[in-house]
Parts: sequence; C-alpha cells; structure tokens
Amino acid sequence: MQSQPTIDFRLTDVAKHPERLSQIRYLLADSGLGLDNDITLFVEAWAGMQLVGCAGLAGNVIKCVAVNEQLRGENLSARLLAEVENAALARGHFHLFLCTRPCNKERFSRSGFWPIAQSGNNAVLMENTPQGIERYCRALSAKRKCGEKVGAIVMNANPFTLGHRHLVEQAAQQCDVLHLFVVREDASFFPFSARLEMVRAGVAHLPKVIVHEGSQYIISRATFPAYFLKDTGKVQQAWSEIDVLIFRDHIAPALGITHRFIGSEPFCDITRQYNQTLHALLSSRIDVVEMPRIKATGNAISASEVRRLLKTQQFTRIREIVPESTFAHLEAHYGARAEVA
Repeated sequence: MQSQPTIDFRLTDVAKHPERLSQIRYLLADSGLGLDNDITLFVEAWAGMQLVGCAGLAGNVIKCVAVNEQLRGENLSARLLAEVENAALARGHFHLFLCTRPCNKERFSRSGFWPIAQSGNNAVLMENTPQGIERYCRALSAKRKCGEKVGAIVMNANPFTLGHRHLVEQAAQQCDVLHLFVVREDASFFPFSARLEMVRAGVAHLPKVIVHEGSQYIISRATFPAYFLKDTGKVQQAWSEIDVLIFRDHIAPALGITHRFIGSEPFCDITRQYNQTLHALLSSRIDVVEMPRIKATGNAISASEVRRLLKTQQFTRIREIVPESTFAHLEAHYGARAEVA
C-alpha cells in the first residue's frame, strides 16, 4: 500500500505575500472555484514542493476550501478546516460561517458546521455552532412587542434619504410596531456606524419604530461568499434566497412580524430581483407591501444620487433629497459648507 505524503500547513498573509496567490488560484481553478478578493489569510497544505490544499479566511467567514484531486478522500479538507478555524480563533473570531455548494454540506457537517439556509442546488450557508441562529433569535425576542400588525423594514441607508424616511413613516402609520434593521456590513460608501446614526436620527420622531443593528444573519450582497458560483445570476439568486429564508424562518417568528415593507426599485436590477424574491418566498406567511418611491425635482430619490452629488460637493441639491439630520451629518463629516440657496 502506497504511503500518504507528509502534509505541512503554512499560513499566508495575503497583504504581505500577494505573490503566493498565483498557485492558490490554479488550485482553486482545478476545483472549479474562483478567488474572493476579500480574503486576508490562507492556510496552505503542502506535500513537499506541491500545494495540495488551501482554505481562506475573510473576517469570520471561511472561503475557498480546495484539495488536490489526488488527495480527496484522505481527510485533508477536515484538517484544513481545523487549521483555518485555529487561525480564526487566534484572531478573535469564534463564530464562523461558510457558504458552499449543497453537495458539500455533509462533508462540512462532519467537520462541525450546521446549515442555516439553502438556496436550491446553488448554495448553503453554514455556521460552526448548532445554537448560533437560535441564540440570535432569543436576543431578538426580548424586543418583541405585542400588536396585530407588526412590520419590518431592512435597509442599507447609504445614506438615509427622504425616500427612506417616507417608507418608514408610511409603514409606521400602518403598523402597531415597526422593526427597522440596518444592514451591518461595512461594504458601503458610508460605514455602518454612520449609517446607523443617520437612520436613528432620521426616525427619532416615530415612537412605533424600533431600530436594530443588523447582524450577520441579515446578509449584504457585497459580502456574500460567491467564489463557487461562476454565473452572476446564480450569485444573485443564492444571496437573495438565503437572506429571505433566514428572515422568514427565524427573524420574523422571533419578533412576530406580519408585514415586510419595501420600496419600489426603478433603478437597480439587483434590488428589483431581490424584491421579487421577497414576494415569492414570503407571501405565504408574511404580507409584502411594496411602496412607490417619492420624487424630488421630478426624479425618484435614491441614495446613489446623494453619493454622486456629495462627490461633486453639490450640497444645495443634496439638501432637497435628504432629511435635515442626514444633511447635518454629511456637512459635518465631509468638510464642505452648504451652499446658500
């Protein structure tokens, strides 16, 4: 019987050693995988002079786990996972996630990961604890309020505009209580702390509204692990379905949510498709209420327009499409004086 090669594991800091990525790319490509550009650390498995395995880490998300075809079935992927988990723990990341093809679910389950939600045959999101999503929902339940009609809005608010405020005000009028979630990931023009501050200031006059800091169970498309899905349409479908299923099966029951409010989307195809997913997956349990966007100076208000105007310092026009609280934040933090109308 042929003896198995000795495997050495090495840690690679991507920022310090970008030249090491070329071999990793080849290994990933052999497994039909791409390389997500937010990975900061790789665990590499070497057999002599040959790279035979890798596993990447982006914050607390494990990505790009691949093993040389000749060594599959030799428990190398489990050893890689153990090594990358140890590296994550050493960096203070105890709660870990990974997203993979559903055909790999059993393999990762044997290494201590539990499925949270699955998008058909495209993707399954997993975490390294059986209590993670349950623990989060127990914490949410502490903010549950009684009411016949309990609404929810999820927004990025990049930044918070008059359009966002209109949606919240209209939803609040129709509800006994309204839960407002601000997407947490810092993958936007404005950091999470700034977006949260603008949202809280912008809805402070609405006593029915409870503002929640987003969690990793409310998934940003910008940070969705998509390295194993080559088709852009499949990436969009997998992200939207997993995000909506987590909301439907876990978040909404924890808070007794009966209605999800969304704004119509005349500009962005991605958001429009996400809205369609909400209608398709929620309508049997939760009413999805889609509201038309309000207009200013003849055009629908959008956060992207605010960002464009901010780059060219057009504060007079910005003032027309954001609340005073948002305008004050932009003026204070971007060092420009508002023009006198």
